[in-house]
Amino acid sequence: MAARTTAIRVVSLLATAVRVVAAAIAAVILLHAVFVFFEANPANPLVQLATSVRDTFGWFTVNLFRTDDPKIGEAVNDAIAALIYVVVGNLLSKLVLRAAPTAGARA
Repeated sequence: MAARTTAIRVVSLLATAVRVVAAAIAAVILLHAVFVFFEANPANPLVQLATSVRDTFGWFTVNLFRTDDPKIGEAVNDAIAALIYVVVGNLLSKLVLRAAPTAGARA
């Protein structure tokens, strides 16, 4: 019984970690959108970090939409990437939780 409870806690912790990592990536991608929209100094280390995270994890929405104002286009593309990370992170978290042994199951 104690092993099952421990397994449930470990799986729950893993599911939480998946959600937190996905949310953190999404937050940094949104931060990049803010930096681009307000024309932050690209030489700033924080801006460079946000750009690096966006290029690494949000590459699939780069130039997805092009608008007359490139700042708005980049902000929209970043927002889409962030939304995808939040949604996929939550779905993966739920899948991980489904793998947890149920509290009422008997061996």
